[in-house]
Amino acid sequence: MKKDTRLISKHIAGAKNGKQVSFNFLLDEFWSNVYYYLVKKTKNDNDAEDIAIQAFSKAFEKIESFNEKYHFKTWLIAISKNVYLDFLRKEKTTISITEEKEEEAYDIIDDSPSPEDKIITEQNLAKLLKDIKQLKPKYQEVINLRYFQELSYKEIAEAIDAPINNVKVKILRAKKLLAEIIKNTT
Repeated sequence: MKKDTRLISKHIAGAKNGKQVSFNFLLDEFWSNVYYYLVKKTKNDNDAEDIAIQAFSKAFEKIESFNEKYHFKTWLIAISKNVYLDFLRKEKTTISITEEKEEEAYDIIDDSPSPEDKIITEQNLAKLLKDIKQLKPKYQEVINLRYFQELSYKEIAEAIDAPINNVKVKILRAKKLLAEIIKNTT
C-alpha cells in the first residue's frame, strides 16, 4: 500500500510539472473510481462517461491546487460531484413541454434556421475546421472520429489500434488544445 501511495504521489508531482505520462497514469489509476461513482449518480453510461471526462479535464487543469494532505481520489470525486451538479443544473434549465401542449408548441415554434443562422453556422464550422487543422494529425484524427463520425471510445480505440484509456486521454488533450487555439484566435 505504501508503494502505491508513493507512486501516486510521484505521478501527481509529475502531472504538476506537465508530464503527460503522469496524467495518463492518474487517468488510468482513477478512471474506474470516478466513472462508477458517476454511473451510480446518473444511471446512464454515456452521461457518466462525459461527466467523468469533464471532471478529469477540470482536475488536470487545476492540478496545481491539489493539496497532498488529502487523498487524490477524494479530490477527484469532489470535482466529479461538482461537475455532476453543474450537469443537473443544465438539465433543469432545459424547457420541458407537457404532452398536451406538445402539439401546440409545434404549431408555434419554427425550428428551421433563418438564412442568417445558416450563414453564421457555416462560418463557425469553417472556422472550427480551420482551428482543428492547427492540431497535430493524431489529435485531428480523434476529434474527427469522435465528433464528426460520432464513434464510441471503443470504436475509436479499434480504429487507431490503441487502448481505450489512451483514446480518452488523447481526446481530452485534443479538446484542451483546440480550446486554447479557439481562445487565441478570437
